[in-house]
Amino acid sequence: MDLPQYAYFKGAIVPYAEAKVGVLTHALNYGTGVFGGVRAYKNDENGKLYLFRPYDHYRRFLNSCKMMLMEFDETPESLTQLTIDLLKKSGFSEDVYIRPLAYKSSEMIGVKLHDVEADFSIVALPFGKYVANDTNAHVTISSWRRLDDNVIPARGKISGAYANSAFIKTDAMRSGFDEALVLTQAGHLSEGSAENVFIVRDGVMITPSVTENILEGITRRSVMELAAAELGMEVVERPIDRTEVYICDELFMTGTAAQVTAITKVDHRPVGNGEMGPVAAKLRDLFFDIVRAKNPKYSAWNIEV
Repeated sequence: MDLPQYAYFKGAIVPYAEAKVGVLTHALNYGTGVFGGVRAYKNDENGKLYLFRPYDHYRRFLNSCKMMLMEFDETPESLTQLTIDLLKKSGFSEDVYIRPLAYKSSEMIGVKLHDVEADFSIVALPFGKYVANDTNAHVTISSWRRLDDNVIPARGKISGAYANSAFIKTDAMRSGFDEALVLTQAGHLSEGSAENVFIVRDGVMITPSVTENILEGITRRSVMELAAAELGMEVVERPIDRTEVYICDELFMTGTAAQVTAITKVDHRPVGNGEMGPVAAKLRDLFFDIVRAKNPKYSAWNIEV
């Protein structure tokens, strides 16, 4: 992966090589940071880049900061403008992934959240698929469990929590799978290693509720709105048992990185007929048109760079 040319760091857009922290930085030692993931998509017809729902992403980012006792004089709008400035400075003309990171910046020893300085950065880089096999993914149910809200809250994208995701993803991929599904301590489906999850059963789209230790995903919410408004589907949030994924008609994951990824096999069992189903296929088509600003009905979700 090529490194970015520039980064927003300590209040200015600087060459990426200058965006450095010391090895005693609190967040590096204790995982006391939060991050976000935002995408910008190129519309090949007009050559323009469009950020997808950046205000929603940055609102969640600032809420994650709040959980970790980090206060910044920023708003979703100001962070979006900083992102646009960075993208323009970088001169991107392709699909881009943006990573805002807020972190406890004091260089010190001591486990705590209070009385520790904080800063934030933004970087952007060209980015394609997160799950390479995104129309025909084979997943496993992980032996690792999802962190509980009373341990490290999954609704905040807290850096240290992603050690949990790293165990899940590496074990799955080293065993030959594309991804993994993760259960809560109660044994209900939570999410993927870093994606929200949906099943379809008897024409109803079902997803774990926000109380099942999931990230409150922006793509998740978008897909739920699209399923109801464009496909006329009933969308239900409820606990999902492990074995429901073995007998459901369709199974797919969503996320800023994963976009809409169809799962066709779980633990060597086919999902439905073993191919991407019609709901996932329609949602993928809708989603990719919308993020590239090709659907005027959802133009409010796009911010032109």
